[in-house]
Amino acid sequence: MNLRINKESIENVGLVIFDKDGTLIQLYNYWSKMVVLRASLAQERFGLDDEKKNELIYALGVDVQRKRLSGEGPVGLRKREVVIRTMVDFLKGCGFSAAYKTVDEIFKEADRLSLHSLPELVKPIKGMYQLIEGLRERNCKIGVATTDRTERARLALEFLGILDKVTSVVGEDMVSNCKPSPEMVEMILRQTGITREETVMVGDTSTDIQMGINAGLKASIGVCSGLTSRERLLEMTKYVVDDISKIGV
Repeated sequence: MNLRINKESIENVGLVIFDKDGTLIQLYNYWSKMVVLRASLAQERFGLDDEKKNELIYALGVDVQRKRLSGEGPVGLRKREVVIRTMVDFLKGCGFSAAYKTVDEIFKEADRLSLHSLPELVKPIKGMYQLIEGLRERNCKIGVATTDRTERARLALEFLGILDKVTSVVGEDMVSNCKPSPEMVEMILRQTGITREETVMVGDTSTDIQMGINAGLKASIGVCSGLTSRERLLEMTKYVVDDISKIGV
């Protein structure tokens, strides 16, 4: 199976590994709502005023004024543990002796509450269904490698109705080293039985592209979600598209 990227062709592809947020589902919509929910729970628990709550949202990586995520993260880019520690540090700076366990409980409560809001949280990127169907019709296997937790990723894919079309889902909780380490890719290669010479990585951040490079994959495709600039993506790969609807099968 071949992929068409602009006027280029990537031939003999047997596996495509996607990042989740910003690649398959809308990035800002998902993470902004999750971060606001987490910050609201922290506000209730610690009695933060609205100004401090907004500062916490920004510290976690969401710029509400500009409606975008920070290119530095931590949310959407770093492991959950890093995001939790960011909230712990912020609360300590506000004079609260917040333990990691307490903040972890806030995150878990946000996870539970979000189950009732999946239609608002999980919105597909344009062209996602067509691309997934096109790959499956040609017997190309599909993997997902995400900095989200595996359970959360599978939940989102199930809600979108594509979980049964994905051979392997690997979240940050399944590996010792997150992106750009090749560990996620290596696990997906083992689970699918496809060689790295037949595998393509698709993601919207420099860490996604670097992960593909570190794993020695056939190619990596950069997606312009706004989290990483087009210029930076082009420095790393010649395959860059506005969104996955521009990937031809």
